[in-house]
Amino acid sequence: MNPIVLDGGLATHLETLGCDLSDDLWSARLLTDDPGVIRQAHLDYFRAGADVATTASYQASVPGFVRHGLTSQEARDLIRLSVTLAVQARDEAGHGLVAASVGPYGAYLANGAEYTGDYDLDEDGLTEWHRERFEILADTGADLLACETIPSQAEARALARLLRETPSVQAWVTFSCRDGEHISDGTPFEESAAIFTDMPQVVAVGANCTAPRFIPDLIKRGASIVYPNSGETWDPANRRWLGLADPVEFGRAAAEWAALGARHVGGCCRTTPAHIREIRSHLT
Repeated sequence: MNPIVLDGGLATHLETLGCDLSDDLWSARLLTDDPGVIRQAHLDYFRAGADVATTASYQASVPGFVRHGLTSQEARDLIRLSVTLAVQARDEAGHGLVAASVGPYGAYLANGAEYTGDYDLDEDGLTEWHRERFEILADTGADLLACETIPSQAEARALARLLRETPSVQAWVTFSCRDGEHISDGTPFEESAAIFTDMPQVVAVGANCTAPRFIPDLIKRGASIVYPNSGETWDPANRRWLGLADPVEFGRAAAEWAALGARHVGGCCRTTPAHIREIRSHLT
């Protein structure tokens, strides 16, 4: 059976569509400013061959929206809207699943901590921070939750707690990884993935927001879902991307990841509908 094709970088495509995502809400700001463009971005990915739309809730949280002047109720409504928009795009496309994005605590901090796991909360604190948004998304009717870009074992354990509280909700879990052996906080990938071994509701564990060159080794260590970045590198001093990732090369790499055993394949930062089209082409 061919792997399930995931979508690509939602924020990347939104920028291509002319959106300014320069504040700390990132793509979640468009839930208030221009929800229609989010729906269009999902639809573009479905039309490019994606089987799954991942919602614009990655950087959305009640405290994050409240920090920007919204009420708690408005924040909760916007988090639900992120799923509604993906469902509308799925229905127009006529196929696919909707994965409600559960981004890491580091996305709320907006300081790059999702790539280090350097947090000011312990496992208990992370459980409570995630709880409200997790419960909102779990109750939306999304096909599953995408617990993604998780940089630390403490955050993985926190999400595992919440998943055990909602055994009827399916999810995938993906870590941000520093290399082919370790997640971002330095914990071995296999040790982190083992947290979810005995949880049948977790349909896949793997890696996202990670350099493509690390993906083969992570698959060999048990990653069954992979959606890495494009392969470009970020120059923080000059605030620009360096290099250019070819969608055709990305598609060829995706075929190699599938041959190694990945069952869910897509893209993360700096990948576009062109990358997903090439993945579909190389996996068909």
